[in-house]
Amino acid sequence: MTSDEHVVLVDGEGNPVGTAPKSTVHGDDTPLHLAFSSYVFDAAGNLLLTTRAAHKLTWPGVLTNSCCGHPLPGEPLPAAVTRRLSHELGLTVESVDLLLPGFAYRATMANGTVEHELCPVYRALAAGPANFNPEEVGSVRWMPWKEFADQVLSGELEISPWAREQVPQLVALGPDPLRWPVGDPAKLPPAARL
Repeated sequence: MTSDEHVVLVDGEGNPVGTAPKSTVHGDDTPLHLAFSSYVFDAAGNLLLTTRAAHKLTWPGVLTNSCCGHPLPGEPLPAAVTRRLSHELGLTVESVDLLLPGFAYRATMANGTVEHELCPVYRALAAGPANFNPEEVGSVRWMPWKEFADQVLSGELEISPWAREQVPQLVALGPDPLRWPVGDPAKLPPAARL
């Protein structure tokens, strides 16, 4: 990330209302902004989990889904997913599919830092191994989807607040993550329809 990387600010209906430097948007009064979450699978349906780097501003050291990030102004979300998977995990992907076009969340850390995102969720299929960037990621591991989802739903596995909200919605798409139906891009927030 460059120091002048900007995120897209959105209103409550998902319309773009401007941009702001990424370095300034995460605090105790974080404005709603456009982001994405991605779940990377291998050909056997195993999920790539990551632990966030210990020096991250939000949820440092927390286990989470494969990769999250922010599209640059004017950048289509699938391109942002591909860019961040390459940067954070050294991954090349075979495909990037929209799953949950309207997902949004707001979560507050113990220190008062707020994450407030309109955050469509994507599935990506890995074309090779992960080689994570320690500036972004503390560790990685693969886990069968059902095992992961069962542990999240039972509360046995502690994960990021956004993934905890996303997993039940993904489970509702069916038991096989490689066969989940692709979401309707017309249901993306207006700021993400590029």
